[in-house]
Amino acid sequence: MAPDARNPLHGIMLKVLSVVVFVMMQTCIKAAGPDLPAGQVTFYRSAFALVPIMGYLAFRRELFHAFHTNSLSGHLKRGVLGIMGMICGFYGLVHLPMPDAIALGYSMPLIAVIFAAVFLKETVRLYRWTAVAIGMVGVVIISWPKMTMFSGSGMGSEQAMGAMAVLLGAIMGGFAMIQVRQLVQTEKTATIVLYFSLTAAIFSIISLPFGWSSLSGYARLCLIASGFFGGLGQILLTESYRHADVSTIAPFEYTSIILGIAIAYTLFGDIPAITTLIGTAITVSAGIFIIYREHQLGLERRAARKASPPGA
Repeated sequence: MAPDARNPLHGIMLKVLSVVVFVMMQTCIKAAGPDLPAGQVTFYRSAFALVPIMGYLAFRRELFHAFHTNSLSGHLKRGVLGIMGMICGFYGLVHLPMPDAIALGYSMPLIAVIFAAVFLKETVRLYRWTAVAIGMVGVVIISWPKMTMFSGSGMGSEQAMGAMAVLLGAIMGGFAMIQVRQLVQTEKTATIVLYFSLTAAIFSIISLPFGWSSLSGYARLCLIASGFFGGLGQILLTESYRHADVSTIAPFEYTSIILGIAIAYTLFGDIPAITTLIGTAITVSAGIFIIYREHQLGLERRAARKASPPGA
């Protein structure tokens, strides 16, 4: 999109709407029940996400071209990493209070900064390393009370396992983000989105022999809705990037915790612990600082390019 066609306010509105839709997706998964296998949840989330995604690409007349790829192996790697992250995240979502699961998921951007420095050899300076360290302190504050329950049994042990699953999912998500950053060098956004949903739906079927639950009509409807919401959220998120810089809209991701707390209290009676609120505030602040720092570095790089003579 041409620079003069960009509309930051429109981009922010689409981003916030995508956050709302993704929280609705999480709500549907939570409402489907606590005993559903994560692989089964992942299949419904991925397979039914294809309906709005393929409809959107067909509307834009990009569906045929979206299947063309120069890196099938890259999409497979991204799919495997993504599905492992989704399975862990969904397991944590159904075994944790919703605000805790959302807050722990905020560790993924912090982990991605670490992985970018280690695997992509990106330059990460003191400011961002400090923000990552502070953000991780917030993650520890959120997860520590649950980890201390691990030696127990019942609800406490389930929450400890859920917290570890969300953190493991964040690590897998960090690896997936690195793979996406490599894919975007040769692949279109539509291709990456389409192949991820396809591979996630196909790979999640592998979990079928390990036992899927018999679903009630209500649970099945919730899971199907989670897929539609997931696909719609991805479309809205993609469209938001057409209208504004990532650094402009990324901070609005953190509005999900406010909506998540409201929905969790209203529908499930979940009240966030004080440690969750404190840890979330620390982690969100660190994440916003990293986004701000990226924005400042982007401005410096653009200024340097403008100052360089032609052909430099």
